[in-house]
Amino acid sequence: MGNVRIKLVKRTAREMLVRYANIFTDDFEHNKEVLMQVAEIPSKTLRNQIAGYVTKLVRRQRKIEQQLSLRQELTVTDEEEYIKRIEGV
Repeated sequence: MGNVRIKLVKRTAREMLVRYANIFTDDFEHNKEVLMQVAEIPSKTLRNQIAGYVTKLVRRQRKIEQQLSLRQELTVTDEEEYIKRIEGV
């Protein structure tokens, strides 16, 4: 089972990622510090929840980008092998 997060956390995290996409990383502690600088969040618990969700979203985005680049490399390799088979036959 995963964590259940309230809409406020998700909405705020997504908005922060849109506004400050280049500042956030996949490090929770860094994201927590960034949130303290760019937003006024009333409680420590809420700040940590938002920072955790931002971290999760950044990691998910990087994983997707890596998979897409791997797929593109595989596609190019598959096409080259197909051409070699056709020419060799």
